[in-house]
Amino acid sequence: MAHTFQVTFDCTDPHPLADWWADALGWQREPSDEAFIRRMVAEGHAAESDTTTHRGELVWAEGAAVVHPEGTMPRLLFQRVPEVKTVKNRVHLDLRVAPADVEAEVARLVAAGATELHRASQGPHRWVTLADPEGNELCVS
Repeated sequence: MAHTFQVTFDCTDPHPLADWWADALGWQREPSDEAFIRRMVAEGHAAESDTTTHRGELVWAEGAAVVHPEGTMPRLLFQRVPEVKTVKNRVHLDLRVAPADVEAEVARLVAAGATELHRASQGPHRWVTLADPEGNELCVS
């Protein structure tokens, strides 16, 4: 049996980080279902403190997601955790672009808040390792 999956990022501030990744990937934030959230609070399944507003929209405070515009890729979920990142990721995303576009993409992501960590190569393959605004690694290759 084949399974579907999502990739989950632990983070301290899920909504701005989801915005950053949506922009980095050219994806979109998953829409919030404000009516559902209000109903969950009204029925006692959630508390007002479980919600917040982000860019004028009622959202769950603990998480945010981004999705491919055509729904063809795994969903990325950003969930709040109390601790900050302290060690290297064991899993990361590789953003694959045309070889001629690597430098422009690195510059765009750094201008948007990423930090360049290092550059590496293996045979003819070259990549740049970056960190997103919360320190999660990603590579541009």
